[in-house]
Amino acid sequence: MPRLFISLLLCLGFVLPATAQAWWQDDWQYRKQISVDTTPQGAAINDALGRTALLIRLHTGNFTFDGVKEDGADLRFVAADDKTVLNHQIESFDPLMGMALIWVDVPKIEGGQRQDIWMYYGNQKAPATGNGQLTFDPSYTALYHFEGATGTPARDTTAYGNTAQTATGSSIDGVIGRALQLSGQALLLPASPSLQHTAGSAFTFSAWVRQDQASGEQLILARREGSASLLLGVSQGTPFIEVDGQRAASAQALNPAQWQHLALTAQGSKVSLFVNGREIASLALAMPLFNSVIAVGGDLPATAGTPEAAPAASAYQGFIGALDELRLSKVARPAALLLADANSQGAESKLVAYGVDEEQSGFGFGSLGFLLNAVPLDAWVIIIVLVLMMIQSWVIMIRKNNSVSRVSQGNQVFREHFAKIGTRLEMYADDHELAQRLEHSSLWRLYLVAVKEIRTRREQGADTSSVSAATIEAIRCSMDGVRTRENQQLSSRLSTLSNAIAGGPYIGLLGTVLGIMVVFLGTAMAGDVNINAIAPGMAAALLATAMGLFVAIPALFGYNRLITRNKEVSADMRVFVDEFITRLAEMHGESQFSEHAHRRGAHAFDNAPVSA
Repeated sequence: MPRLFISLLLCLGFVLPATAQAWWQDDWQYRKQISVDTTPQGAAINDALGRTALLIRLHTGNFTFDGVKEDGADLRFVAADDKTVLNHQIESFDPLMGMALIWVDVPKIEGGQRQDIWMYYGNQKAPATGNGQLTFDPSYTALYHFEGATGTPARDTTAYGNTAQTATGSSIDGVIGRALQLSGQALLLPASPSLQHTAGSAFTFSAWVRQDQASGEQLILARREGSASLLLGVSQGTPFIEVDGQRAASAQALNPAQWQHLALTAQGSKVSLFVNGREIASLALAMPLFNSVIAVGGDLPATAGTPEAAPAASAYQGFIGALDELRLSKVARPAALLLADANSQGAESKLVAYGVDEEQSGFGFGSLGFLLNAVPLDAWVIIIVLVLMMIQSWVIMIRKNNSVSRVSQGNQVFREHFAKIGTRLEMYADDHELAQRLEHSSLWRLYLVAVKEIRTRREQGADTSSVSAATIEAIRCSMDGVRTRENQQLSSRLSTLSNAIAGGPYIGLLGTVLGIMVVFLGTAMAGDVNINAIAPGMAAALLATAMGLFVAIPALFGYNRLITRNKEVSADMRVFVDEFITRLAEMHGESQFSEHAHRRGAHAFDNAPVSA
């Protein structure tokens, strides 16, 4: 039995996540493992991405938000060497809603590999160090998360400070936090030196786009300088690029009312158009020279920049839809990076995998802590009942196992002494030292009751040198009575184990069914199916069934083991009763007892069950 419990504890030990020994700084109490996976099992990216601003999307499905500061100021991101601190920017952090968006500057991401970084937290004295100017490489000349409120100009995250000149559109929920809803009015970006381009220079524009209306020709990006122009837009829902009046269009329209990643790159004598990271059209032209204002979501008005930069009468409409994560670069971003952005910045990203949280002591608590925090109050009631059943069953198994062990050991000692008793059946009845050694032996108690019966009759004047068959049968009945009580003692409280075996899984199943009902009811009331919202509740509901099985399985093994040992002790008592009565009849019985015993044995043999 002890081996069984040791095995169960070892299994629990294997379930607990292993932790690394290295720790960045002692002031941080917790850390979380985050893996960047470009293998086929992850994002399936074969080309190296180089320096990348990686989006870390935290929610209640992968992070408990326990122990971290309310504004996330104590967050630190450290490379796998537990030494190199990585720059990061917090776009949004809301522990109350259980959502956070953080950009982390990873110096190098290789293709077809898995690399780890660590997110440290749990230091209430730590100052905020998030900085978008350091997180994104200097080749980004303008970058807008659109995290500002409606009516405020879009703020540039980079060090160039290219904040929008106009406060156009309204703030809505986007792919990554907040987004900008446009209704035909252009967002004007300044004609700053960082946004100027010489002829033939490299350039990248990228953004998440959601088209709400596919009629006409709508502009997403417009730059004009005299007769030169660079346009990116959609014509009847189909994306196109146009340079100096020459156009290249996609063969497939954008999906209406769906977020898609749109990008334009210029390198040398080629301008390319990408949708969701895939090149769909290109022009064999170089990037013109531009020093003017940039229009996003529409065409340039007549008052923007120099008069010659504006069209006399634009045939284009403003964009009807939404934009998110708008980026401008003075380099041509590689196709692999654009594909990685398209695949990793959405909610279903496979590029980033979240491991367990670890405490500084080295004990992994993340998965278990997340699971326990997701358990509702009503499920806790059922789990507590199961825990009490488990504790009760384990206490009973341990006590009963120890009790049976003491009985078996005492019976073994008594057997050794009884083998020497010969014809002196009352030899050990007055041995007090032996009585103390055999206080747990059931055979010793059977022996004492038999000797007591013999001495009682002697004290009453009966001739015990010749015992009748009726007297011997009476002594047997007295021994059988003691044997029955001993068997009852051995079987006591085993019914509790059988209740745990039969009832534990059903109680756990009840908790799971109730939990799933609550999860689906909440989902229906919210009106939105979100796997990140459903998964914690489902996992917590299944915890009740797991607890029920954890109650029943050890109880089943313990119950079967105890039943087997009880049968062995019971068989020893039955054999001893027969042996003692036989010796008593041999030494003191009359001849008539022999005939009576013979008939009794023959009757028992005729009615004995046949062994298979």
